[in-house]
Amino acid sequence: MPATIMNKVARLLLLAVLANPAQAQDDDGIFSHFKAERLEYETNGGLQLFKWDVQHWIGNDEHKLWLKTEGDYAGDQGIFGRADLQLLYSRNIDSFWDFQFGARRAFEPERTYDAVIGFQGLAPYFIEVDSALFISENGNVLGRLTLGYEILLTQRLILAPRIELNLSARDMQNRAVKAGITEFEAGLRLRYEIEREFAPYIGVDYVEEQSLLEHQHSLRGVMGIRVWY
Repeated sequence: MPATIMNKVARLLLLAVLANPAQAQDDDGIFSHFKAERLEYETNGGLQLFKWDVQHWIGNDEHKLWLKTEGDYAGDQGIFGRADLQLLYSRNIDSFWDFQFGARRAFEPERTYDAVIGFQGLAPYFIEVDSALFISENGNVLGRLTLGYEILLTQRLILAPRIELNLSARDMQNRAVKAGITEFEAGLRLRYEIEREFAPYIGVDYVEEQSLLEHQHSLRGVMGIRVWY
């Protein structure tokens, strides 16, 4: 894909949102929502990771434009382990489900442009689902699935289990990635909502990483904040 792919996709996504002006006039208006689901520090003694998972959308109930970014920075090594930015058009297809497509710019571990196809919504038992397939310019297919749930202990104290899977359809020598599940992360975060929009939290993560070179697993402590508006 050429370097102008993000600009081209942005124009296509804007056209998709405006493709049905009659329906847009029937909606209540254009809204936006920002959420930093994770701004956190993660460590197991030797490892020092700073992680982020941030999303922002603008649109109405039927059509939205999304920006998503996720990644981590290893403070002990001074390098980014993973970082990407997604620009997506989202179309509501059911009461609690959106179909999404667009483009991703991966900055680390390899600079690539990927096409994105995914679903985001609320599964039975109030399980939050965010899934995506990434198709790179050289035909590699990667996947990401995130599942989240919230348990209200009190009106302000909330326990949030979370699982994230990263997958690859085939071996990728340039990234030392092995086909199958390349990263598995399961964690618990206990947050206290000082305000609904601002909540510090602590927690624990179990992480397994599988590559062509090695297999690693570790248990890590977590502290961070969750912010939305």
